[in-house]
This record gives sequence, C-alpha cells and structure tokens, in this order.
Amino acid sequence: MTVDPTTESNRAASDTPPDPVAATTGLTVRYGTVDPDAVEMLGSFPPEQDGPVWMVNLMRYRDRADYADGRDTELTGREADDLYAPLDVLADIGAQVVFFGDVTDQLLGDGPPWDRVAVVKYPTHRSFLEMQTREDFSAHHVHKDAGMEATFIIAGQPFAPPTWDGERPDPDRVPHPSTDEDGPVVVVHVVAFDRDSADTPEALATSIAHMDAYQAHAATVAVPHGVSIDGWFRAEATVVGDGRRWDQVRFNRFPSRAAFMAVVFDPSRLEVQHEHREVAMSDTYTLIVRPQIDTLPASWEGLVDG
Repeated sequence: MTVDPTTESNRAASDTPPDPVAATTGLTVRYGTVDPDAVEMLGSFPPEQDGPVWMVNLMRYRDRADYADGRDTELTGREADDLYAPLDVLADIGAQVVFFGDVTDQLLGDGPPWDRVAVVKYPTHRSFLEMQTREDFSAHHVHKDAGMEATFIIAGQPFAPPTWDGERPDPDRVPHPSTDEDGPVVVVHVVAFDRDSADTPEALATSIAHMDAYQAHAATVAVPHGVSIDGWFRAEATVVGDGRRWDQVRFNRFPSRAAFMAVVFDPSRLEVQHEHREVAMSDTYTLIVRPQIDTLPASWEGLVDG
C-alpha cells in the first residue's frame, strides 16, 4: 500500500506540538489582558538556564458564572473557579499550589476588592507556557473563564528579605496571639515603585531607598507583634493584568488580624509611612488573607541568599 505524501505531511503537522509562546500570546481571556512581552520573556530562557517561577494570582469573581458556550448555570463565580482547580495537570508537570486563601479585607488599592490570592510554583517558566497548550488544561480552564471577573497573574522570583538581629517574641506572648476566633493572617502587598515620572534606574533606586528606610522602622513595630515573612518576590512580569506594571509582591504573616491592625495604627509607623512608604510607591494593594494552604516559605527556602 502506498501512502499519500500529502496526507502523511498533514498528519505529521498535526502531531507537532504547538509553540507554547505563540499559543499563549494568542490567548484571549475575558478576565484580563495577556501581555505578549511577558509571554516572550517567559519563553526566552534556554533550557539549561530555566528554573522555578512563582505565579502570584489575584482573583476577583463574577457574582454568577458566565460560560462562554452559553450554558445555563446556577453556579456563582467562586463555585465555577472551584471546579477549575487543575491539580492533576499541575502535578503532572511538577507544579504545586504553595499558597491559597480568601481575602477578608482590602485596605489599599483601587477597584472592587479581590476575593482570593493563590501562588503556584512551576518548575520552569516554560512549563507554565506549555501547560496552556494541553487539552486537559483547556477542559479545566472553561470554568475559570466562566467564574473570573478579573485576574492578575504576576511571575515572581523570591529575594532575600531583611534580617532581624534582635530577639523575637514567643508567639503565645505577643499582644494579640492567634485564637480560635482570630487565627493567622497573611498580609499581601502588591507594590509598584514610584519612578518620579522618569523610568530610570536612578528613580527606581531612590524609591527603593525610601522603602528600605520605612522597612527598618516598621520592623521595630511589627516584630513585637509576631510578624514573620512568608516570602518576598520580585516581579519578573505581569503575564495577565490590566496594563499596569508591578515590581514586588510581599507576603507577611501575622498571628492574628488584630496583631496586624495594631501595627497599622501604631503612631510612629504611620509617621514613617508618610515620610517614606507613600513616597516610595506609585501604586499598591494591601490585602488581608486567611490562608487555607501555606507552604510558601518552604517553597523558596535555600534558593535565595541572605
């Protein structure tokens, strides 16, 4: 039997995996805008230089799920997103959810409040892109598209937070320890540094210096209240968003909401905030999250200096 070379060529073409960069760049989602430059960056690492990436997800849900195929549903947006959960796909590619929780308060930031925050650690940047081309992932994704009103997906790399040389209090002896009624919270800060209308290294360095000055004082207030650092991440790119650029995402853990609020209203911290923190940033979100999954510190332990 002879084989039609045209048919064989078409079969070979159909068996060729799609280019993950082109496929992801071409995605159209209703919950945000895919940044083609960010996608290009994710796909630019040679295999021998590629490594883990932490994808920070901020999620805001529709009141009622809205499926693109027009199906009738009584699901809320949150319930549709619960159906999304592609844990089997993540496990297959070596990725894992290292943080997940519900937002209880949004203290700073524009627009309607965010509902959830999640962080997924991928083994490589390219693995995130290749996931977008999988049929099993697409089957999950219809639920995310139905449930999500808006999403930020920020690609992050951990960096060493400042060290504390003094003594840390016993967690049970802080002024506002964890209780059954008010358990641990993680405060998520999404930060865009002010560049003084000039996008230059010098302007960025000035903003970072202001933030460092703020941090040095804020630590003297927060440590006695039991703060610990879950992870600080430098934003490589905002893969899905609304066009804004973000510089860092910080996760700080407190024994209770009351502990964090005591720090928020500390008079000396407020004074230094006005002098340095507000000058350092051009945009920010501050979210109080009740974590349901939190293995974030272990996910970057040993991978940063300091």
